[in-house]
Amino acid sequence: MATYSNYALRVPSSLMADLRTAAERDGVSMNGFIVQAVAEKVAMLRARGFLRNLSPEEQAAYLDERAARAQPGRLGEILEQAGTTNAVLPGDEISKEWLSGAEPGNDATPATARQPHPGQ
Repeated sequence: MATYSNYALRVPSSLMADLRTAAERDGVSMNGFIVQAVAEKVAMLRARGFLRNLSPEEQAAYLDERAARAQPGRLGEILEQAGTTNAVLPGDEISKEWLSGAEPGNDATPATARQPHPGQ
């Protein structure tokens, strides 16, 4: 039987709502969903050699291989579908507080004076 380690995970509430929905849709617990997502990411990193130190030559070979698979023409097709307007739509405005660096509703606290979240 596998042994388990515990890790307290802080998840933003906006992501938590999506996590709950995705886990319910898959018919698994949120913990099971998170474990599966982490396992998939780790497997991808392991397959690409990122879980060990790569020499500069290995890094270059990996990037060359990725570049060979690229489809640069495809980017243009995707961007064409995005539209060309530069118009500011309702709700896209930048607040005066953000532009001044102050916290919304408190012009006395510039963004540079904010304390980082614990763990950052």
